[in-house]
Amino acid sequence: MKRVLACVILCLTLFALTACGGGDVGVISMGDMSSEVYTPSEINSGIDTVLDYFRKEFKGCSLSDLEYVGDERNRDFISYAERVGADEVLVFRSNFDVDERGGDGSLNPNTSYMGWLWILARTNGGEWEHVDHGY
Repeated sequence: MKRVLACVILCLTLFALTACGGGDVGVISMGDMSSEVYTPSEINSGIDTVLDYFRKEFKGCSLSDLEYVGDERNRDFISYAERVGADEVLVFRSNFDVDERGGDGSLNPNTSYMGWLWILARTNGGEWEHVDHGY
């Protein structure tokens, strides 16, 4: 199981190296992604959602690492799913660096953001959707 997860993470990282867009997700350290609630495939789908959003919306920023917050902490965020009419939530924590322009201008230039959360939700096992991010 860990070998499969490691292969999938490697593939995602290689895919990220070839992707174009705003935010840089080229070299990412992946933290603990283990879960007793979600399968590796479900976690990887969530990772894809975060990476896609970061690429599109975080121009001038470089994602450095990403990890699942863990099953227990993840349960603390179920209210986000309920707010958007979903029944499941998946939360990741990341660190990223901002360039001298401040990304799109809304972030502090030349700053590292640590412990940034990415909150995803879905209904009935469907596709993960980004519903919020921040601290």
